[in-house]
Amino acid sequence: MRVGVFFGGQSREREISFAGGRTVYDNLNKSIFEPIPIFIDSLGNFILLDWEYIYKGTVRDFFPPTQIYPPSLSNYQLYIESIRSEDQVNQAIELIGKKIQPEDFSSFFDFAFLALHGPYGEDGNLQGLLEWYHIPYSGSGILPSAIGINKTIQKGIMERAGFSTPSYSIVSRAAWEAEPYEVIEDVLSVLDLPLVVKAPNQGSSIGISIVNDKSELLKAINHSFFIEIVDLVDWKSKSQEAKENWISQLIDIREGTGLPAYINGDKVVYHPDELMKSLNEAEGESLELSPLNSEEEVLIESFIAGREFSCIVIQDEEGKPIALPPTEIVKSKTLFDYRSKYLPGISRKVTPIDLANEEIERIRKECEHLFSVLHCQVYARIDGFYTPNGDIYLNDPNTTSGMLPSSFFFHQAAEVNLTPTDFLTYIIRTSLKERIKTGKRNLAMRKLLSILEDSIADDLSDSEGAKKVAVIMGGFSSERHISVESGRNIFEKLNATKQYLPVPVFLTGTEQNHQLYILPINVMLKDNADDIRSKVEEIDNTHPLIEKIRKEVLSTTEIYSNNRYEGITPINYQELSRKVEFAFIALHGRPGEDGAIQQHLEKYHIPYNGSGVKSSQTTINKAQTNKLLKANGLSVANHRLLQKSDFETNELNTIEEIEKSAVYPFIAKPADDGCSSAVKKINNREELIAYSKMIFRPLDEDRDPESVEILKLQPKEEFPIKSYFMVEDLIDRKGADHFLEVTGGMLTHIDENQNISYQVFEPSEALASGEVLSLEEKFLAGEGQNITPARFSSDKEKNKWVSSQVRAELEKVARILNVEGYCRIDAFVRIYENKVETIIIEVNSLPGMTPATCIFHQSAIADMKPYEFINEIINYGYAKSKRSLQTH
Repeated sequence: MRVGVFFGGQSREREISFAGGRTVYDNLNKSIFEPIPIFIDSLGNFILLDWEYIYKGTVRDFFPPTQIYPPSLSNYQLYIESIRSEDQVNQAIELIGKKIQPEDFSSFFDFAFLALHGPYGEDGNLQGLLEWYHIPYSGSGILPSAIGINKTIQKGIMERAGFSTPSYSIVSRAAWEAEPYEVIEDVLSVLDLPLVVKAPNQGSSIGISIVNDKSELLKAINHSFFIEIVDLVDWKSKSQEAKENWISQLIDIREGTGLPAYINGDKVVYHPDELMKSLNEAEGESLELSPLNSEEEVLIESFIAGREFSCIVIQDEEGKPIALPPTEIVKSKTLFDYRSKYLPGISRKVTPIDLANEEIERIRKECEHLFSVLHCQVYARIDGFYTPNGDIYLNDPNTTSGMLPSSFFFHQAAEVNLTPTDFLTYIIRTSLKERIKTGKRNLAMRKLLSILEDSIADDLSDSEGAKKVAVIMGGFSSERHISVESGRNIFEKLNATKQYLPVPVFLTGTEQNHQLYILPINVMLKDNADDIRSKVEEIDNTHPLIEKIRKEVLSTTEIYSNNRYEGITPINYQELSRKVEFAFIALHGRPGEDGAIQQHLEKYHIPYNGSGVKSSQTTINKAQTNKLLKANGLSVANHRLLQKSDFETNELNTIEEIEKSAVYPFIAKPADDGCSSAVKKINNREELIAYSKMIFRPLDEDRDPESVEILKLQPKEEFPIKSYFMVEDLIDRKGADHFLEVTGGMLTHIDENQNISYQVFEPSEALASGEVLSLEEKFLAGEGQNITPARFSSDKEKNKWVSSQVRAELEKVARILNVEGYCRIDAFVRIYENKVETIIIEVNSLPGMTPATCIFHQSAIADMKPYEFINEIINYGYAKSKRSLQTH
């Protein structure tokens, strides 16, 4: 069956939709479905997307393409609506795919899987269009979708149906613009603080604020209307850099107004430079910015003090709603915001919510009842609060849940033994059954359903011959959460094919004692590494309510999966060698990239991915790597090491010694671990001391609040504890005509004569929003910007020449370090008129393999889909192991 995966869209949630669409595209069972990527741009165009663009990190990484970017004073991230020329928009579409019309949908796909969020995708608009053109689609129909998007309408329906709802007030835009202070008084006359202010047609916590004081209400309501009041006196006092940073935040569609925007409800600005010019030239005390698409109402509710939960409700074979085990969201702060939702390790998801069984059942029954009241179909995600008094408040039912790999959507389905691939098959089949009930082209849909059911049955009975691959994830370093994301991604890519049978293996313990556990699917899909570790420490402690729910849905789940829950299984390396044929190490930093695991795997002759022991031991040590590369004529940053023993003996003397050899600002980072945490630009002595205190703190000591403040660390930002760290010269332009940061991936091959060749991909250009690339920008969907291939020059021939020079240097690095399998090398590039200088920053022998990581963008340009790239890595691992055995 050809499945059109619809993603992107016109709403503020387009980046999460884009990432979710990629998840669906990758996880659809390739034995049953052919996924067809249908990207909807922010102008509403339907684009049959060339597959390689699915693996970009964000929409902004490829659309609009760099070829048609208008000249800009700064590297602002733009969406296509900032391009005003219709010819340029059409040119942009031609560069990434083919524009298609709804009347032609049936020639491209048989079924539409909707991974869209917010207005235009989750509100019944697209559902109606698809029904008009006789295309069956996933999820709820027109009516429940229209209700599900509008929080104000939901309130009235829920009240009439007898659900508990917080007290609320609705503010119209007209009243707000006429008399804002009068509106505030009216709100406070009927509602007590604290309050929750919501944009009623948005999801992903966009446009939501919690207000504890009257003085915050004006800003919060403007925020929900996406209105920005600019204080022009303050604006004109800002530095140019501060102005550029402010505009970058303003045009972020998740929180700011975005572009295009009205100035004082009149003039429309499309480009950030245009906005900068308008603000600089504006007169008066203030002006108002507001988006072209804005809210007409704002919903204000009394704050519910309680435990927040989310519950997926699905239909069984008879169409009866069944609530899966509700998940409690344990937040690091009051609001479950965008970052908390989508970056692993920031919040915790506890399934089921830690309450008495009868209370969990009450929550489930309430969710099932609301599913029925709103006429939802197939599945829905229902959020709510459980108060200390035992009251249950439901809010914000979503007819299209977020579909990132660790979302509630897959997380709760895994509790009833459905892998992401199984669950997507369930949704397509159940959606087809629901569309048949409309009586529109139902005979054709019955035929399609019959073919699908035969395919599902055949696939379930045909699972022999697949190679067992242990996917090792987790670890105990500061990169453990990203390692889990990488491991899940590898698991899911392999699981959607018949060639491999992936086995999730979680590693924890210590450097001296690696503890391994084979995981069932529900534990592998816990939110982060710490949640998984807490489950493996319990070993055999399945919640009795989950057992009950599994039995309730068994008649449904057994159609899609013969995967039975086997529990958590402790295992050692020797036992692992008898269970699997290959080990895919999805760990980052220590252990994983340091050769430790490789030694164990080699001892028991288990083939594995990536470099061997000696090469891994070298590349994990940044100081040793730099020394070796410098000795072989490559450019690296000057560095020196700061030891904990020296710092503790004489703090001032140690700091002064560093200051003699390094000029502020410089870079501080761990010298023997991965690259994703604790890399900081140090601007002064105060920051250097704060960094030293953080990285040298005792194991049992909390983080020093003053140091956290000085270094501007995010809540729950990982910061490892080490006995030494590296101070490195800040690499700058140094008079170059063009200067950029790149990251380059590569793949190695072995020919029949056992010769190794290196396939170096086109590097990506990394754009940091801050002083250095953050964890979010590297790995979080919708964050950061990686332009692939890198923009070395606007002149085609020079760009090609520079790229060849850079790639030659990266290959030289890999050969000197004897890197094998694959790797990622980070570097800065200085481009002069007739010279290119590549300064190596870091070599990652096991680079991140999360869905959004740029090594997949690069392999896509080399015409390899992620699964094909992973398959090449595995094939090389087999060949390397075979060569090693022959040598010995």
